[in-house]
Amino acid sequence: MKEDLSTFLPLSPATLHILLSLAGEDLHGYAIMQEVARQSEGQYKLGPGTLYDNLQKMIDRRFVLELGHRAGDDDPRRRYYRLAVRGRAILAAEVARLEGVVREANLRLRPAKPRRA
Repeated sequence: MKEDLSTFLPLSPATLHILLSLAGEDLHGYAIMQEVARQSEGQYKLGPGTLYDNLQKMIDRRFVLELGHRAGDDDPRRRYYRLAVRGRAILAAEVARLEGVVREANLRLRPAKPRRA
């Protein structure tokens, strides 16, 4: 039986950006903050408190996996995170929802056609 993902939607901006940043590769916390800023062209920035509070919630909900320290990394305190299968499905569902919002907005923002008398 397929899980109803709509109960998790809409995602908060922080959750959306974190999931999106992890969609390409495993990242550590600071790299997630940098990727969010890069993807949003600096329009959205995460502070450490927001990042780690949200990561913990996403780990608890099984959206994200905490991988721990990566061999070869020069900082033993650094923890890496990976987008879980469930997290990827949630992200895809949110993107589909947002596409519908954008489609509706585009329809409504078209110039009004003159009415015939």
